[in-house]
Amino acid sequence: MKIFSRLVLLLCIPAMFAMVVSAQNPNPGSSVPPSPATNTPEAKRTPSPSPSPSSSEPDTASAYFHFMMAHEYEDMATTFGRGEYATRAIEEYKMALNADPASKYLNGHLAELYFRTGRIREAVVAAQDRIKQDPNDLEAHRLLADVYLRSLGDNSQQEVSGQMLKLAIGEFQKIVQLEPNNPEDHLMLARLYAADHQSPQAEEQLAAARKIDPGSEETALIASQFYTDMGDTKRAIDVLKALSDDDQTSRTESQLGKTYDQQKDVKNAIAAYKKALDLEPDDLDIERKLAADLLADNQTDQALQAWKDIAQGDPSDAEADLQIAEIDEHNGKMDDALAAVKKARELASDSLDVQFHEGMIDDAMGRLDDSAKVYEQLATATAHPSGQYSDEEKGNYATILVHLAEVYREQNRPDQAVAAYDKMATLGGDFQAQAYDQEIETWREAHDYDKALAVARTAVDKLPKSTDAKLTLARQLADTGHADDGINMAKTLLQTDPKDMEVYYQLSQIYTDLRRWKDASDTLDAAEKQAIKKEDQTMVVFDRAMMADRAKRYDEAEADFRKVLEAEPENALTLNNFGFMLADRGVKLDEALTMIRKAVQLEPTNYAYLDSLGWTYFRLGQYTQAEDNLTRAISRGANDPTVHDHLGDVYEKTGRLKQAAVQWELSLNEYAHTVEADMEAGDVSKVQKKLDSARVRLAREGGSPQTGKPE
Repeated sequence: MKIFSRLVLLLCIPAMFAMVVSAQNPNPGSSVPPSPATNTPEAKRTPSPSPSPSSSEPDTASAYFHFMMAHEYEDMATTFGRGEYATRAIEEYKMALNADPASKYLNGHLAELYFRTGRIREAVVAAQDRIKQDPNDLEAHRLLADVYLRSLGDNSQQEVSGQMLKLAIGEFQKIVQLEPNNPEDHLMLARLYAADHQSPQAEEQLAAARKIDPGSEETALIASQFYTDMGDTKRAIDVLKALSDDDQTSRTESQLGKTYDQQKDVKNAIAAYKKALDLEPDDLDIERKLAADLLADNQTDQALQAWKDIAQGDPSDAEADLQIAEIDEHNGKMDDALAAVKKARELASDSLDVQFHEGMIDDAMGRLDDSAKVYEQLATATAHPSGQYSDEEKGNYATILVHLAEVYREQNRPDQAVAAYDKMATLGGDFQAQAYDQEIETWREAHDYDKALAVARTAVDKLPKSTDAKLTLARQLADTGHADDGINMAKTLLQTDPKDMEVYYQLSQIYTDLRRWKDASDTLDAAEKQAIKKEDQTMVVFDRAMMADRAKRYDEAEADFRKVLEAEPENALTLNNFGFMLADRGVKLDEALTMIRKAVQLEPTNYAYLDSLGWTYFRLGQYTQAEDNLTRAISRGANDPTVHDHLGDVYEKTGRLKQAAVQWELSLNEYAHTVEADMEAGDVSKVQKKLDSARVRLAREGGSPQTGKPE
């Protein structure tokens, strides 16, 4: 009822207002003319006068009345969201135009309403009708261009969108012809040309805009983006740097930073973002870009401070807290990292990325149960019962399963680890091959070589064309007493493809494990002749270093390890193996410590690297640090006899002979289940000798080790 009453009242307002306007303006124009309502009774009874068909003069009173009604219906359509009001508004505009056909104003409003209600064709016709009246009507061309532009943004059909693009170009060509000194029109035409892949024409319009207003930051920014899109980042930068300091804002420096980022010029990008931030200190988007580049440039302290500023400026930014957590983890501040990632999870509880990093930090801190729980939840959340995944979803699911399986392996739960890899294998392709490979390593770690061999055979059956699967089987055969079978299988693969570098690597490893040094060396000589890529050449050198180390040709091994590090200074495996070789011999201990600490920093949960670090500290006489790292190593690799042996040495050196004997006994138990390929000659006898000596000493002292269980 209230709506109806309001409408009745509104029906009276236009006529009354028209009388006032008529009195003030006795000769109104044709653009939304005021209504010169009469005082006759007939006029009062008919508030919506109709134009006389025989009259050529516009009926301004009727036009105004219908315009006001149309305007009111538009407001009601917007307020109440009802389409019938929009339809009534269009009808009223049509009646207004019927009363005053020459009104550009009415035509423009009708075209606008058509567009807003999705009636694009009628909007175009209405705008074109106005242009027909005057082909040089600038405002009409702008109206039609606006319709085309907004249609481009709203239309997802490529064919229709392409047509609209060309129509928009045509209108702006006319606009710059009618008004050539407006730089914004030239810029818009340049954008349209660029979108239509008409680069020369786009550049011509950019030049015109810059000529009209050479100091315009907006023009420079658009020109810079154009050149960036064309792949000419140098010109993109030159355009921005050509602006005077007075004409620049933070937008200029921010665009410079983004362009430098595209050039992989991180240092100049950082400088640009810092200038942008000086000009606009509260712009957190700029500071986010700066923080990311600072971290990429290894300026971790500055990056950490930037992310803390962002978190303070926007307490709801979970990404800032996540970045803080990653930097704290990188710096070894694990408690701070855990606190930051938990804060991020509070802000974004459904973020898989945040949960994943929480699992990683829990793992790095040795909170293996918590880490496994997080990964288990993630695996459930990302699994698709249908088995249908996009490529991205496959990658995410596989990554989670890999991390979950690694935690299970650290917890000495091989069955659960293999179950996780089995799920990964169902994804097929490379994921299946990787899953089989990791299952084999899992069983080897658990000293269950029969199961490792069985999985290797299954992999070959399931992936009969996979050279990698056959090579893995060849190594399992060689390691489990079937050396000739393994070697023959690898050689057959080499005969099939004499340029397959991976075959050379694995065959040389088989020979190295069998202590057949000449065969291993000859195989690497053959590999070197085939190595064309730099990474293959480096791999040959690495394999030579490993062979020389195991053959106790230490000078040769050291020379080759150094060559590898020259090519790949961040190679964690080389850093660890080279450092351990030095530490185990008790030479160049400071250098060994530096290398191994770097390896641990790169892979903080790798138990073998933690063992190397603990052993290096032991050699340096720093027993507290040695014990700490060796204890962490055992928590992640309890099946490795070497770690138990090393921890036993620490206990003995610090006067805890009982505990030392327990660790040596555990070491011997693990050696008893280890294949010869995974140990060095004399290792068992050395540990046995230490254990026998400890037992004698304990017997003299009246004590005995708690067999199989450390205190």
